[in-house]
Amino acid sequence: MSVPAIDIDGLTKFYGDVRGVEELSFSVPEGELFGFLGPNGAGKSTTIRLLLGLLKPTDGTARILGVPVDDRDSFLDVLARVGHIPGDPRFYDDVSGRKTLDYFAGLSGDARRDELLDRFPVPLDRPVRAYSRGNRQKLAIVQAFMHDPRVVVMDEPTSGLDPLVQQEFYEFLREERDRGVTVFFSTHILGEVREVCDRVAIIRGGRLVAVEDIDDLLARSGKVVTVRSPDAIDLADFEFPETIDARIEPDGSLRLVTSGNYDALVDALDGYRVDDLEVRETAIEDVFMHFYDESEAEREDDADADAADADSRDGESDAAAEPSPADAEESADA
Repeated sequence: MSVPAIDIDGLTKFYGDVRGVEELSFSVPEGELFGFLGPNGAGKSTTIRLLLGLLKPTDGTARILGVPVDDRDSFLDVLARVGHIPGDPRFYDDVSGRKTLDYFAGLSGDARRDELLDRFPVPLDRPVRAYSRGNRQKLAIVQAFMHDPRVVVMDEPTSGLDPLVQQEFYEFLREERDRGVTVFFSTHILGEVREVCDRVAIIRGGRLVAVEDIDDLLARSGKVVTVRSPDAIDLADFEFPETIDARIEPDGSLRLVTSGNYDALVDALDGYRVDDLEVRETAIEDVFMHFYDESEAEREDDADADAADADSRDGESDAAAEPSPADAEESADA
């Protein structure tokens, strides 16, 4: 069995009493476009800094190409095969784009520099301080890929790119995946995950919510059916096992999310006149919120269970501290 390009096991980072990330565990095989999805503040950037050895974990391990990131000597060799696009690329403002790339070429090489500059051109002879946000981002893309890395770790890589350049970048990433490059794509933009990623890990509040194939995630999340009828729709008629969610909209239409076949739905609709029937794939935004709602409910259940355990332990302690009637009688006899 081949070694995963990225392997994270129990990765945890606390800043004092504040949780950065806790108990993250997943692996990414070589040649996969892997999405890392969560809102701002979810722990994505902390995970990336841990993965690149820029932070020391409180607990757990991370490996790239089989090498632990805390094995400093061996990991330095691995970093020569890793590309990185930070969330806010920063370069020396007074240095030109050309000299900036020359500097990084001296560290890791630049076998693909010209090819990448043809695809993502920047004004090489201007100082970086004169660059727009989009040109800074393109410079970061060229710098991250020009040494032909095996693994690339990216934090919000399309920020500042115009829509046409974004699409060109997505196509480039697919080509890199087909060449066997592993891409770790951290983003808060749901559409990007669906556009380019094979799998996605969803993170919230520093904890892993799910790791799913994109296609499986969408398929398991069902189809959205909207029914418009001149008749008053009774929601109870549509509460069958395949129903994930059902509600009556303000305009009186039925909105139903179903994961099964449509036989039960067709039978239920037989008693209604139908003016319009629409079936569409679940939006990834809805899928995302479904996982977040599940995760929140699980945490609330865990908190309730912990509180119940604590109350139970307190009750046991109180019972142990109070003498039984028999003990009281023995004490009185004494």
